[in-house]
Amino acid sequence: MSSAPTPQGAAPARAKLSKLPSLTGLRFFAALLVFFFHSSLSNSPIPPNAPINPFADNTLAALYEKAFVSTGYMGVSFCFVLSGFVLAWSAKPGERMTAFWRRRITKIFPNHLVVSAAVVVLFAGAAITSVSHWLPNLLLIHTFFPQPLINLSLNPPSWSLGSELLFYLLFPLLIIPIRKIRGAGLWVWAALMVAGTIVVQLVSTHLVPDTPKSAITPISDMQFWFGYLFPPGRLFEFVLGAILARLVLSGRWPRQLGIGLSLALVAVGYGATFFVPFQYTFVTATIVPIGLLIAAVADSDVRDRSTWLSSRPMVWLGEVSFGFYLVQGITIFYLRTLLGPATFSTPVALLVIALFFAVSLLAGWLLYRFVEMPAMRRFSRSRRPASAPVPVVIPSQRSGAPERTPASPEQDLV
Repeated sequence: MSSAPTPQGAAPARAKLSKLPSLTGLRFFAALLVFFFHSSLSNSPIPPNAPINPFADNTLAALYEKAFVSTGYMGVSFCFVLSGFVLAWSAKPGERMTAFWRRRITKIFPNHLVVSAAVVVLFAGAAITSVSHWLPNLLLIHTFFPQPLINLSLNPPSWSLGSELLFYLLFPLLIIPIRKIRGAGLWVWAALMVAGTIVVQLVSTHLVPDTPKSAITPISDMQFWFGYLFPPGRLFEFVLGAILARLVLSGRWPRQLGIGLSLALVAVGYGATFFVPFQYTFVTATIVPIGLLIAAVADSDVRDRSTWLSSRPMVWLGEVSFGFYLVQGITIFYLRTLLGPATFSTPVALLVIALFFAVSLLAGWLLYRFVEMPAMRRFSRSRRPASAPVPVVIPSQRSGAPERTPASPEQDLV
């Protein structure tokens, strides 16, 4: 049964307790969008950029690629907004920066290093060129380099971890001014973050060299790097997520912006990607509906309106989705090279895609079960005994309605 509606302007009483299980389930679909994008590519990001798409029927191959041509970009953008949302949601005022950084580094580096090691062992010829190419990848600074041999080296999906690492390093500083935003200012700053994604693409289009052309996109390597891979340009999505978390926590999220409407707007946003210039499919065309959907699902959890996304199977899928995403560089890109350049009849091609999915999900679960969780238990917190965290009340955005900071653990996906 749903709880009684919360008066507009009053922070939901359960906000401090909610772990947002529906958001955990929803994030699997973000990783799934990336999976379909990767498996539909006609040009792999791995030189010699051979096709990944397994369909021999040219019409069907083109339809498959066209249908999922921008879902990967949308899935990654979802993850960046979600990271900002969940970190702001669970932030503890007064927490030491070193404690926060320790947890976040433990979250991403063990999985990253294990998958990178697997790439080296299984596909050394394709993965290893020179130290200057793969070492920045291991350190997750590779997306600060414009050269494709560096920013897409080793395990290509790990490019997003370079942005996540920057988010984590800056978050303890960013959350301070974000907490100081008052009232309607939250909506103004949310709009400015959306505008920032447009500015990034305007700069990419008009100020970044448009030659030489990329081997895998219709724009230049420099434009693809600046408009999509360069970590500072992705900060707008992350900060937008943090601001949306503040809106939900403060009880300012409008009930009219529910899950149904948000899903409809996501469909409209994705439809827009077929008409806008290529650079604007990265973030701009879908950023507003993505933000609305994340906030609406979180608001539903806060108000105790359970959805099927919070079911045990969906939460499990959400928990393994980080690994499921990260291993796709092996289970799709590199595994496809083992099948050679051949394409297949429609039934066999569907089986190949199903194989990619099954192996990716299994490998994602193995990473979660035997790498991510043991590392988090062992290294994410100091072994020194500590007192239990005390919920902190920060000033209300409206008089008489304290905004509480929940002490739930971070659940973000990268």
